[in-house]
Order: sequence, then C-alpha cells, then structure tokens
Amino acid sequence: MGDAAPKSTLPYPPIHKDKKFVVLSDWDGTITTYDSNDYMTDNLGFGREKRRELNIEVLEEKMTFRDAFREMLASVVAKGYSFEECKEILRKNIKLDPGFKEFYAWCKANDIPVIIVSSGMTPTIRAVLTNLVGEESANEIEIISNDVDLKPDGTWGIKYRHPTSGFGHDKSQAILPYRMLENPPTLFFFGDGVSDMSAAKHADVLFVKEKDYGENDLAAYCDKLGIKHILFRDFSNALPVVKAVVEGEKSVSEVLSIGHA
Repeated sequence: MGDAAPKSTLPYPPIHKDKKFVVLSDWDGTITTYDSNDYMTDNLGFGREKRRELNIEVLEEKMTFRDAFREMLASVVAKGYSFEECKEILRKNIKLDPGFKEFYAWCKANDIPVIIVSSGMTPTIRAVLTNLVGEESANEIEIISNDVDLKPDGTWGIKYRHPTSGFGHDKSQAILPYRMLENPPTLFFFGDGVSDMSAAKHADVLFVKEKDYGENDLAAYCDKLGIKHILFRDFSNALPVVKAVVEGEKSVSEVLSIGHA
C-alpha cells in the first residue's frame, strides 16, 4: 500500500485539537448488530458463501478490500436493486448495538467526540443512523466514509475516498492526524472486520467486536500481528473500560491487559 498518504477524493471534518479523548468507530457490524453491506450482498447480491470467500482472500492478502467490496456491491446492482430500494431495505432491517445509545450519551456528556469511520457509503449510514438514534443525534455524529456514485441509467456504485489505496478508504488516515498533534488525545477505536485492518495498530485502545455468527476477521488479524486489543460483545461492556481510562482509574496498558470487556 506504500507509506505515502493516499489522496482523498472526499473532504475530512476538522480534527478535535482540544480534546483529551476521542472515540472513532467503525459503523457496520460494530455500531450496528449486522453489517449493512454484508446484508445487501447476502440477501440481494451473490450471497454469503461467495462474500465469505472474498473476505478470506482479503484477510489472507490475496485480494484488496477495495476490489472485493466493489465486487460485492456490484452483485447487488446486477440483480436490479436501485440505491433508494437498498436504503429502504437497510432502514427496515439493520439494528443498533444495544449499548450504543447509552455509550454515546455518556461520551457526549463528557465532551468526548464520537466519529464514525466507515468503509460504507455516507447516504446509507445517515439513513440508517437517523432511523435508529433520531435526527438530532444522527446530525451530531461525524461520519468519515465513502460515497455513492449514482449513474444516469439508475445503476450505482461506490465512490471510494481513497481510490488508489487497496482499502478504498484507508481508515488510518482518520487517526494519524491526531498522532501528529503536540498534545495528542487518547484514541479509542472500535471495529470488527477486514475494513478496520488499516486503523487497528494506530489506536491507543482498540476494541474488537465479537460476533455471534463467527466472522471475527479483525480479531484474527490482530492475533496474527500481535496487536493488543480488547474483545467486547456490545458497547455496554466497553463503556466501563472507557470510563476507567477517562476517569484516571486505569492506564491504557492496564485496560489492554484485560483482553476482554
């Protein structure tokens, strides 16, 4: 992928220079209970078996996430689903992590920004987020993601933030500017899958979501590379750990040593 920062086709929100703590989180399968793009691919596109084959190829570095994900979404378009139809289907079927509302409320009350860093598309994220947390909270939460390319013939595709990167959206680029600050904040990152691999090693505290349906790709990646992380079932398990760091009860190294929230 190279060491040079990939050129972004989409703007970034200003970084939070004055904060002591910042939360960055993946959206699909992390803040939601099921990955919306997986849902579309499995139910509207070429199906779960083919999707998992591509996920494993990405995990084994035989294929880039960018190319695999484009192929998955193209399989949905090939079946004739419009982008508006997909948004409506996701609004009806994607659910929120049961602990996220409380987690977000606590962060807001303690002046800790929560930023969604996603390999999905902003319009689908906004549509589902507004449906799940209400318009006010949805508008307060910053989203750094890819976009959609709507074509005149009614078909659509993903518009990558970093088209030259094998990740399509290199999530590390949302974290690294904080690392360059004179007084960098403590960074918490939450993720679950192959799209989070680029960000995993740059967080101070990395939370990796456990899945009931067994697709723990980020955990496998972290184990392979020896990246310290905390497994969590939902945000209600993660909140006491974040509180302990923010309130000074435990250090970053102390919470990372627990391994499981």
